[in-house]
Amino acid sequence: MFSGYWESISVFTGINILMGLSLYVPMSAGLVSLGQAGFMAIGAYISAYLTKLHVPFGFAIAASAIVSGFAGLLVGAPALRIRGIYIMILTMGFGEITRVFFLNFEPTGGPLGLSGIQPLTKIHWVLLACVIALLIVWRLRRSRLGRAMIAIHEDDVTAEAMGINLMVVKLLAFALGAVLAGIAGAFYAHQTLFIDAQQFDFSRSAITVLFVVLGGPANPFGPVIGALFVTVLPETLRVVQDWRMTFFGSLLVLAAIWRPDGLIRAMHFYR
Repeated sequence: MFSGYWESISVFTGINILMGLSLYVPMSAGLVSLGQAGFMAIGAYISAYLTKLHVPFGFAIAASAIVSGFAGLLVGAPALRIRGIYIMILTMGFGEITRVFFLNFEPTGGPLGLSGIQPLTKIHWVLLACVIALLIVWRLRRSRLGRAMIAIHEDDVTAEAMGINLMVVKLLAFALGAVLAGIAGAFYAHQTLFIDAQQFDFSRSAITVLFVVLGGPANPFGPVIGALFVTVLPETLRVVQDWRMTFFGSLLVLAAIWRPDGLIRAMHFYR
């Protein structure tokens, strides 16, 4: 169906779509996280370590999702007392703490990284995970919880006055986003077959923000289009060799000018 090269690109595109959706969920509740790379790292290391112990890949993915979700709850708890740019600083700090932890944690390779990971990621499983994640996000937006998240995004004080439990909604948003990032990390580890802490630095979180902002932060399909654009386009521009990133950067600037609200328009969730 795909050549080996484009199959690999398709897998990484799916992983990036999961990462974009993992940020889209908390952003729907007004929580801009700059620490998604931390949740991805947790998922990657948990899955890689467990499969080395001969745990089935499905159970390893489930463990990655659970542990990452629990980490999301821990990060979300202090975020309940702050808002705006301070949430971004808090989550960025979490991402760096996670990176430094794995950089010094000897059981998972420390600074040498973790190698010899089994090649268990298959394109059909990644695509299935993307479809399920997108369906969950789509249904969530039209659910009572999703509308509560949007209300908090618009005005959390008014939302609380209307009876919305800010603590529960924000924690669930953080946890669900962390679960998706953990699953993406599990697929990533078993695709690259080698992971180290530097692969999950701040740039990973920053490019995840780009997926959402470029695609459209007010539409569930926005992270999907953003991830496709950012992942596939640089590969198609390889024909211009050394100039491809210049072309890519120029296209990003043009997209920001032409569609400042994202490539996909906002979706009205009442429809």
